[in-house]
Amino acid sequence: MKYRQQIQASLSRLQSCMETADFKGFDPYDALLSPLVKLPPFSNSKTARFLLQQGVKRFPVNLRPVLAVPKSLNPVTLGLAIQAYAHDPEKNTATEKKILRLIERLNELIPSGYTGACWGYPFPWEARYARIDAYEPTVVATGIVANGLYTAWKHYGIEQAGELVQKAAHFTLTHLHRHQGRNGSLCFSYSPFDREKVFNASMKGVRILAQAHSIRQNTDFADTAQRACRYVMQEQQDDGSWYYSERSTGGWIDNYHTGYILDCLDEYQQCTADHTWQQSLAKGTDYYFRHFITPEGQPRFYNDRAWPADCTAAGQTLLTAVRFGQMESAERVALWMMDNMQAQEGYFYFRKSKYFTKKTNFMRWSNAWMLAGLTALLSADHAS
Repeated sequence: MKYRQQIQASLSRLQSCMETADFKGFDPYDALLSPLVKLPPFSNSKTARFLLQQGVKRFPVNLRPVLAVPKSLNPVTLGLAIQAYAHDPEKNTATEKKILRLIERLNELIPSGYTGACWGYPFPWEARYARIDAYEPTVVATGIVANGLYTAWKHYGIEQAGELVQKAAHFTLTHLHRHQGRNGSLCFSYSPFDREKVFNASMKGVRILAQAHSIRQNTDFADTAQRACRYVMQEQQDDGSWYYSERSTGGWIDNYHTGYILDCLDEYQQCTADHTWQQSLAKGTDYYFRHFITPEGQPRFYNDRAWPADCTAAGQTLLTAVRFGQMESAERVALWMMDNMQAQEGYFYFRKSKYFTKKTNFMRWSNAWMLAGLTALLSADHAS
């Protein structure tokens, strides 16, 4: 890789920044941690809370210090950091100790009252169709964490990580609602508190079950994963894309939710040796790489417009490009992000439009995803 040294330097600055902060930071959706939420109208109005959350997220400068929003430790940040450390090509005791310490911290963040292991965000948030309290689990958060743990089990043989993946699978089977679809298919709900049919979220449930099956060969995990995979593949559009969800308000197509589906489908195939949907995967990856990376290497958030450039989308672009062998594209994306969205201190900015950059330092949304993406790129280059 031509620019390996520059990318390694960028990654080292980012990692140092995150470790110095002890992985704690702000999040785009953490406004409801503000003490203001305990007062009217926020305390008694879902609409007021939703508007506060969205307003703080969208405001051009960071209002969180003014609103006394504390920095928090997000389980997803830890899961992505574990994934990144486990991909370190120079396996050593120091890196393994880091992984084990992060697993200890994840154990401390498992909410009570659920079968198995699961995780949520460290702040309450108002979704359009549900309210989820701090640390209450979702399949999205649990799936990202479980993927990091599976990577640690696969590359370092850490049994505790493998056991937690098994427990995450039991949570998936026990607590998520299921919508029965055509041909015996099913779709997992986003969380135990809703019945939404969100395609990338359900595919994270597929990946959890497939990875757990890979560890312990559980046919119930594999069979249920296949049924859930079938549901989402039946929803693929003729051009290879997927909408966000079945709701009329979920009819957009974006970078990272598409990347999640593709990565989860490929992981399902690797873990189960079931290649039923290889054609769907090929159509989906072709669509992804034609729509979400510009010739200059800018990661596109939406399929039909150039801006904004978003940091989660960038990190996912790196992961998806590396997974499917698009190394030149991954390198171009890394360089574009380094040149346009990395602060001198090492962290990455939240989002960039054509005329303005939101420079807020978000630990999960920006830094953790870029840590995982850049590490995957360097690891794949090292192995080639």
